Amino acid sequence: MAHRVKEYRVAAIVLIVTQAGAALVLGRGFASTLVGDLIQSICLLLGLVCAVSNIRTTHGRVRGFWTLVSLGFGFWLAFQFLWNYFEVILRQDVPNPFIGDVILFLHIVPMMAALAVQPHTSQDEPVIRLSSVDFLLLLIWWLFLYLFAVVPWQYVYRNDPLYDHAWNVLYLIEKFVFLCWLGVLWARSRDAWRSFYGHWFGATLLYAISSYIANVAIERHRYYTGSFYDVPLVISLAWLGALGLLSPRTGVPDSSSTDTEEHNVWSPRLAMVAILSLPMLVAWSAFGGDAPVSVRKYRLWLTVATMIVMGLLVFLKQHILDRELLRLLRSSRASLADLRRAQVQLVQSEKLASLGQLVAGAAHELNNPLTAMIGYSQLLVETTPLTPQQQSLTERLWDQVNRTRVLVAGLLSFSKQVPMEKKMVTLDSVIHTAAKLCGSDPKARSISVDIAVHSDVPPICGDSSQLLQVFLHILRNAVDALEGINGGTVKILVERRGDSVIVEFCDNGTGIADPQRVFDPFYTTKPVGKGAGLGLSACYGIIHEHQGRIWCQNRSEGGALFGVEFPVADASIPGSNELRESSGGVLTARSN
Repeated sequence: MAHRVKEYRVAAIVLIVTQAGAALVLGRGFASTLVGDLIQSICLLLGLVCAVSNIRTTHGRVRGFWTLVSLGFGFWLAFQFLWNYFEVILRQDVPNPFIGDVILFLHIVPMMAALAVQPHTSQDEPVIRLSSVDFLLLLIWWLFLYLFAVVPWQYVYRNDPLYDHAWNVLYLIEKFVFLCWLGVLWARSRDAWRSFYGHWFGATLLYAISSYIANVAIERHRYYTGSFYDVPLVISLAWLGALGLLSPRTGVPDSSSTDTEEHNVWSPRLAMVAILSLPMLVAWSAFGGDAPVSVRKYRLWLTVATMIVMGLLVFLKQHILDRELLRLLRSSRASLADLRRAQVQLVQSEKLASLGQLVAGAAHELNNPLTAMIGYSQLLVETTPLTPQQQSLTERLWDQVNRTRVLVAGLLSFSKQVPMEKKMVTLDSVIHTAAKLCGSDPKARSISVDIAVHSDVPPICGDSSQLLQVFLHILRNAVDALEGINGGTVKILVERRGDSVIVEFCDNGTGIADPQRVFDPFYTTKPVGKGAGLGLSACYGIIHEHQGRIWCQNRSEGGALFGVEFPVADASIPGSNELRESSGGVLTARSN
């Protein structure tokens, strides 16, 4: 990059020295005109090439910025070619009014739009389409100003002095607005972008001053192409042409990028100001000014037509904004739902982690005396003659101790830290096994279990025994909830949704009093002695270790729904492809 800058500096110096030497040696004539026009064309062409080269090496808003800058240089170069056509090829003075004046006037508009892109600020919001509409609004407005103020004296009511005056004033205003905008960005930016905007401001200011001096010389009949008046003009053009080489290479926002929201409002604000100016110009065209009737009528129709065109663009912009707002609303709702789920899972994980450490220690301490109590109870029954009443009391004691042992085993299972043996698992086989085991329960014989597995369900990576424990526990809870209900049904649906496999258990029972608490340890709605409230907490931990999630909710049509989500197994895991091939087809089953 430094090598290219050095080469460009040498070329710029050669062009400037050549221009100064031609002005000193050649004097007024075709030779000086040829040299002056060619040097200015070369400067603009170099600027266009440098700007276009940045389009290929950047992306996002920075690429849009350089696209607009390239468009501005393209307009400018097109004007220069028209100028050269008259002075070099036809060898005659450029006519006044000149048809290329509108191109020279409009070349600043894409550069204004480029500044509105704010390439030095954050690039994380989609503004390309809105910026394009704002650019079109500003382009139409500046074109309208030219057609409103300058063209009438060129075609509607020919008046060369008024044409020159209107064109010079409007072009001066345009350059002043552009310089002010550059100055604001220069003051607000930092680091490499501040230096870039500083160079652009200095080169534009020099061009404005040198072009103004050249215009004064033209009015006094002292200017000719290739004269000393063109030396500062060539310096400014060579300086502007180097912008593509002076730009920051990465496009990374500078330290002022925290003001992105404030910066991005200026382009739409200017577009709105342009729209609001149209009704005032309509009123002035109809009732004010001392222009001829033909000019006033022309301006009135022009303003009305422009209002219609800009109104359509405003409608398009509002449509884009509405779609973007709806997209953001849906995205924010989804993000809020994900945040709430993550918060619930985090709280649940913290509960399980802290409680698991406590339970693990307590359960191990309880196991030793329980084992001794069971042994002594059996020894008492086997070695000591007991009366029938004592035998009954001893058996009850043994039952309660054994029940306590089962509870402690549940606590150990809940808090266990044994690593799982994960492998490729097809969920349909695990679910059918759980349904068969649950069907052996006498309470489940009057309850129907419907299983539907979609054909595109892929395998998952997990521990089949632990997954069987989860599904069996959910099924048994559903059976308990349907006890005493005629026509009790449990429906199990297995399907793929995106990159996840979803298993849903739906029953037609009475629902759950508090679905948000069912995974809390020791929370249960069963009668005393029917459950410790640790089963679903253990299920929650198992599913969490499988990188999945589990949830519960009441159905609007009645009953409860338990959902379990698993990530699809990575295709790189050995055996995953074979399992996918063997799990095809639609599987439905019904068991009673």
